[in-house]
Amino acid sequence: MIKYITFCIALFSTGLCSASEIWVAINGSDKNAGTKEQPLATLSMAIRKVREQRRLNDESVKNGATIFLKGGNYFLEESVFIKPEDAGTEQSKTIIKNASNEEVVLSGGIKVKGWKKAGNVSGLPAEAKGKVWVADAPVIGDQVLDFRQFWVNNVKGIRSMSTAYGNMDRILSWNKEEQTCWIPKPKIKGFKFQAGMEMFIHQWWAIANLRIKHMQFQGDSIKLSFYEPESKVQSEHPWPAPWISKESGNSGFYLNNSIQFLNQEGEWYLDKLNRKIYYWPRKGEDLAKANVIIPYLENLVRIEGTIDQPVKHLHFEGITFSHTSWLRPSQQGHVPLQAGMYLLEAYKLKQPGTPDKAGLENQGWIGRPRAAVEVKYSENTSFRNCKFMHLASTGLDYHRGNHFDKIEGNLFKDIGGSAILLGVFSDEAFETHLPYNPKDNREVSGNTLIANNLITDVTNDDWGCVGIGAGYVKNTTIRNNEINEISYTGISLGWGWTKTINAMSNNHVLANKITHYGKHMYDVAAVYTLSAQPGSSIKENYIDSIYKAPFAHIPDHWFYLYTDEGSAYFNVKDNWCPAEKFLQNANGPGNVWENNGPMVKAEIKEKAGLEKDYQHLRKYKAAADKNWEINKAIVKTGSQ
Repeated sequence: MIKYITFCIALFSTGLCSASEIWVAINGSDKNAGTKEQPLATLSMAIRKVREQRRLNDESVKNGATIFLKGGNYFLEESVFIKPEDAGTEQSKTIIKNASNEEVVLSGGIKVKGWKKAGNVSGLPAEAKGKVWVADAPVIGDQVLDFRQFWVNNVKGIRSMSTAYGNMDRILSWNKEEQTCWIPKPKIKGFKFQAGMEMFIHQWWAIANLRIKHMQFQGDSIKLSFYEPESKVQSEHPWPAPWISKESGNSGFYLNNSIQFLNQEGEWYLDKLNRKIYYWPRKGEDLAKANVIIPYLENLVRIEGTIDQPVKHLHFEGITFSHTSWLRPSQQGHVPLQAGMYLLEAYKLKQPGTPDKAGLENQGWIGRPRAAVEVKYSENTSFRNCKFMHLASTGLDYHRGNHFDKIEGNLFKDIGGSAILLGVFSDEAFETHLPYNPKDNREVSGNTLIANNLITDVTNDDWGCVGIGAGYVKNTTIRNNEINEISYTGISLGWGWTKTINAMSNNHVLANKITHYGKHMYDVAAVYTLSAQPGSSIKENYIDSIYKAPFAHIPDHWFYLYTDEGSAYFNVKDNWCPAEKFLQNANGPGNVWENNGPMVKAEIKEKAGLEKDYQHLRKYKAAADKNWEINKAIVKTGSQ
């Protein structure tokens, strides 16, 4: 007994017995003490308790603080905001984790209940009558809750659209001066314009969501005009523009968000005027028992420090982030330049040339989509063994000023945009083709590890997004991830389209497994790069199975590896793929390509992807789409 007391005294003297535990449960109360027996109700209150312990130099937090969340769905009414005062230290970390491997979900959604069979609904197609159900739409204050996503038992519904899954119509023409588009009239009896309709258009390597302002009917054709600001941006920006081609067909499109389009299982429609939600259940779905969730919050967790006081030593483990919204396309349209970064203004130059690039013929300024978890100015933070699922836009976004952070062993699945974004792409006030090189180097995210994550079925709303997108970053390693079921590119590294030395350097894409990508968009590769990045490498990746995208602007413009404009100082070596189908477009100096293709040793191929301790994630992998064919490349194309 004396030895035991002596041992504990020694532990306390070194701080090893000094650690704070705060407990949270869905049936807790924020008036409770936060113990396991008397848990709090919210993560925000638990973070506040730890903040106060640190402010008061409480002995209990000397060796760190762990916030345990008991199992359940935590429906958030506001984002969790984590500030510099919530940061830990190397000796006293803050850990937020699930209790005893229980399933913990931070949800930004709202449940929809009270479903009943819909009666005679004006505009509903004949084939849907008697099969559609209706419920009251949630009202926040005096406003009906707007949303663009809908989940039934965590299976994503389809926003009512004018064509069946996998099909699109083709535009007839685009008038840039008028900012109008001619399309064939939908084959729907008595079709007419309905306020709130949108156009979804496929153009080169990006899509656009355009709110329709007016329709002019002429025989079997319709002229569309659109709301601002997207109307001007869509018609003025040159890249990517609507595609007009006799050889490969004009840009594909569909219309959505009308009761007239609700004609197949799995489709839904929000009638904002009458505050009703309509849904045609899939086979086997019982809406009297189903868990129907629509998203409310655009952001679940916001971690934000400052350049002088970053959020440090904060770690998330075993938490699921679900059911976010993203409403900008409904409010201002969505016209992306690339990788989901939307254009704020863009136009073609009458006289080409900028101080950095004499031949540049366009200008553009971009914004960044919202994310379920957003991190700015951080140091030594991590997300491990977490799940990012059923999200409208980006999953996890380390935006700027992030250093020595780790994203490891997580699942990213059923995400409308990109799974992971890292680093500045361009600030809104910074022309997107200019080389970014801030005076204060702390602005540049660096020394980040993105490893052993499974990324599957993402980019399923914005087809031009990517699995992992890194902008201006340095000393970043992206390794041993598995990526599949992607509409566009697997890993995109770099920004700026410039050969000029900038903030990027020493970035490495190693031993990733990327398959079943390019499902909808081309000008694509499993690994894609932009701009000069001295000391960087792309090595020992396993790449296979690129889809035949049915509406690609150029059907053979797909690649396994693609170093695009300005890419310089890369070592591209020992990457396995079925054929040497690569593209080196307008590259800078210093690139070295060596031993890429089917000749790469089998052991390199076998080691790519998730390492042994993370292979349990494969049980969540989305199956390949049986409706899509796979491209077969049998010839060497080399650089072009």
